[in-house]
Amino acid sequence: MSKPQISDELSQLAFEFFYWFSRFEFCLKENGFLKSEKAGDRAEPGWVGFVTAYAPHYAPCELVGELLKAPPDRQVVGANKSLDWKPLTFDGCKSDLEKVVLAIKTVRNNLFHGGKHGAAGWDDPQRTQSLITLSRSVLENLVELAGFREDYERRY
Repeated sequence: MSKPQISDELSQLAFEFFYWFSRFEFCLKENGFLKSEKAGDRAEPGWVGFVTAYAPHYAPCELVGELLKAPPDRQVVGANKSLDWKPLTFDGCKSDLEKVVLAIKTVRNNLFHGGKHGAAGWDDPQRTQSLITLSRSVLENLVELAGFREDYERRY
């Protein structure tokens, strides 16, 4: 889908999703969930630590089922360095929370990094809107799970 084909509504949804996704990653770092705790390393959000800490307490909301039934595709390297798309699978995921995090991070990555040509569904504004809306709602569920509301909505 090219820029002129993107509705104002879809643009606003994408902006809101990026904004709140980045706020959630801020919350992860602010609350000690870091990819590395080694002094001098880059301060990156620690999704693995978050999943480990909260997986035992996670109860998926109804929207999670919708997102996991029709997850986004994932871009992969194909033959001769071509870029291909494959359905996102949850092989190796040990918890529902890990599946949810994988799905919403994939939605974020697909939106942010572009390159949707050849990807079934990404030229479908309704599918894109559905993935963004579901992911945003699930992110809100994670905010509640972790008690991040104050940091999540804090002015900075």
